[in-house]
Amino acid sequence: MAQSSQDVLLRTDFSDLELYASGKVRDLYRVDNDHLLFVATDRISAFDYVLATGIPNKGRVLTQLSLFWFDFLKDIVPNHLATADVDRYPQNVRKYAPALRGRSMLVVHADMVPIECVVRGYVSGSAWKEYKEKGSVCGIALPAGLRESDKLPQPIFTPSTKATTGHDENISFAEMKKIVGPMLSEQLRDLSLRIYQTAADYAAARGIIIADTKFEFGRTAAGLVLADEVLTPDSSRFWPADKYSPGRGQESFDKQYVRDYLERIRWNKQPPAPSLPADVAENTSAKYVEAYRQLTGRELQVQAA
Repeated sequence: MAQSSQDVLLRTDFSDLELYASGKVRDLYRVDNDHLLFVATDRISAFDYVLATGIPNKGRVLTQLSLFWFDFLKDIVPNHLATADVDRYPQNVRKYAPALRGRSMLVVHADMVPIECVVRGYVSGSAWKEYKEKGSVCGIALPAGLRESDKLPQPIFTPSTKATTGHDENISFAEMKKIVGPMLSEQLRDLSLRIYQTAADYAAARGIIIADTKFEFGRTAAGLVLADEVLTPDSSRFWPADKYSPGRGQESFDKQYVRDYLERIRWNKQPPAPSLPADVAENTSAKYVEAYRQLTGRELQVQAA
């Protein structure tokens, strides 16, 4: 049965494929010994819980924007993408083509580095909370007198542990070196900062501030690769440059709009997670799609499922 562009995909059911992992947003299937199928649903999480309401076209934005950045950054760092052309997927996967088009990727199975590589160009979110208490972020001393959302003198690398459930935990660079070793830590720090600066300069020319973002890396037979999602509204804070005003929280293209709604209704951040009103879901969808359009100059590919 055909679905409209406003329908949402909350869960996948590919019964004859092996489910490898299911995260807050993505379902991963093992295709063969070397490849995984990444499927981005329209689930949305906030405050560590998946909400009952999906966001129309969210999975398509996450996938298609990641594909854009993989291509844009390929001269800086290789990535794990094999193909996003559903017609080139293995035969047993292609039969699910209507549900997969525009929201899936076939990727090379990578041995993932157990660190979230976070880069911050502005002081916001958890960094702002820590700065107010300690004057530093992840052990990095910052100048006194910064306001919320201020641009930092230079971007900083603030790694965190990766949590399959619950919240990632910020760690110092010294702690990261203990986990993955000094050489790889320095390589990932330098690479993350370079990727962030390249992307931030590009986005700035298109009216979007990338306040912060997180990258994931893994190893394949080809070496270190950029993996998972890249520079999306789920993994980054995107702010409209024409509305930027430091000293407060910013309007954004990301799920901060949903977080703000949940704060307004005074949800206690305990299960069960609430549903979202239709207008909040639709407005969030519009923000995601506009971020894609503004960054890529393209219209989102929306196929009937």
